[in-house]
Amino acid sequence: MFDSKIYVERRARLKEQIGSGLLLFLGNEESPMNYPANPYYFRQDSSFLYFFGLNMPFLAAIVDVDQEKDVIFGDDVEMEDIIWMGLLPSMKERAALVGVAETAPLAQLEETIKTAQQKGKTIHYLPPYRPENVLKVAQLLGIEHDSVKKYASKEFIKAVVAQRNVKIPEEIAQMELAHEVTYDMYFAAMKMAKTGVFEYEIVGKMEGIMGASDCHMAFPIILTKNGQILHNHYHGNQLEEGNLLVMDSGSESPMKYASDITRTVPVGGRFTEKQKQIYEVVLQAQETAIQNIKPGIMFKDIHLQSAAVIASGLKEAGLMKGDTDAAVQAGAHALFFPHGLGHMIGLDVHDMEDLGEDFVGYDHTVERNSQFGLAYLRLAKKLEPGHVVTVEPGVYFIPALIDQWAAENKFDQFIDYAKVEEYRDFGGIRIEDDILVTQDGSQILGKSIPKTVEEVEEITATG
Repeated sequence: MFDSKIYVERRARLKEQIGSGLLLFLGNEESPMNYPANPYYFRQDSSFLYFFGLNMPFLAAIVDVDQEKDVIFGDDVEMEDIIWMGLLPSMKERAALVGVAETAPLAQLEETIKTAQQKGKTIHYLPPYRPENVLKVAQLLGIEHDSVKKYASKEFIKAVVAQRNVKIPEEIAQMELAHEVTYDMYFAAMKMAKTGVFEYEIVGKMEGIMGASDCHMAFPIILTKNGQILHNHYHGNQLEEGNLLVMDSGSESPMKYASDITRTVPVGGRFTEKQKQIYEVVLQAQETAIQNIKPGIMFKDIHLQSAAVIASGLKEAGLMKGDTDAAVQAGAHALFFPHGLGHMIGLDVHDMEDLGEDFVGYDHTVERNSQFGLAYLRLAKKLEPGHVVTVEPGVYFIPALIDQWAAENKFDQFIDYAKVEEYRDFGGIRIEDDILVTQDGSQILGKSIPKTVEEVEEITATG
């Protein structure tokens, strides 16, 4: 964990941002795989980690704004626990590490909340995403469980987002650490992209590298020769010469900060001319976006610039036609690029998505657009120094979507459906890096993972 002063300062800022009331933080519980004593890997709630730093189950905390008091609720181990897990630090000792002087048994949380309610205090809480915490909030506050998310504190959400949006140097260092491991994962994976190899063999290698580095997955690995399926988690295919292999994954540092990288490689070591042309379009869109990132720029504008690069490149390939700017304005490019350019990243791979995407990626200056493709843009607002964002343009040939649009003659003034039909079995290409917004521009996090055509072909061909 970080120095205790960082957690103390974070909570102090919360008290300044939220004028009165009691701020409730619920940590996560262990989740059984098939019986209570056999749980899944434990991952603490990210906002709890950010403000209280303790990565263990069965904790809660409050920040009493009016009394300027922080309390962590949790239970010390008993002899039965010690037998199975050994002697562990006391709650007092753990709390001291994050600058909290007061602790209480977990059972006292409900009484503390009820007392605050009786005094007329506002109880602020963040929208829970785990069912057990939805039920817990409902019980603590005496409200119906289906109203819990409705009554989550917008004031609290906005205060948390304002802090977590901007990464301090210690956080960047953790993300760089995650990227070091991710670099090793990709270097190994690219070498394995050979005819006859099963996708799960490569996934297993990547997971092994994470585990050997005291890291875990930031999210389930996406690795597939069916790259036209954007979040494909099936790994049972055997690779064949000529396949494009899309790999989208990231490790999570021991302090739970994420990386998120995508590379697309040709199985067997050589792109076909058709693949190479589309790959260069995606790479140009990504590099153009990264070059244009700087403080004060709307990320929505970066997205639209990338879309224009893609549309222009696809026009050159004969897949699109007509006026490029008009095509992008109409959304015709979304047949090939149906998702947003990127998202915030930090303690979560989609940072703070549990708090509500519109609170994180949008503000009073920009509203979500309902246009297909653009509607999926997770981040649109103005960039600031300290933001860390992903940049991940892609081009995909999704047969079902192609058939639907072609049947409707949708945007046929911009799309050559006869030419598109020649790419029906192409798959997809995506390239992604994580970008820190600096005072005067941007910086790619981590060591450079091969992504030019020459670099990618060299490493996949030689193994």
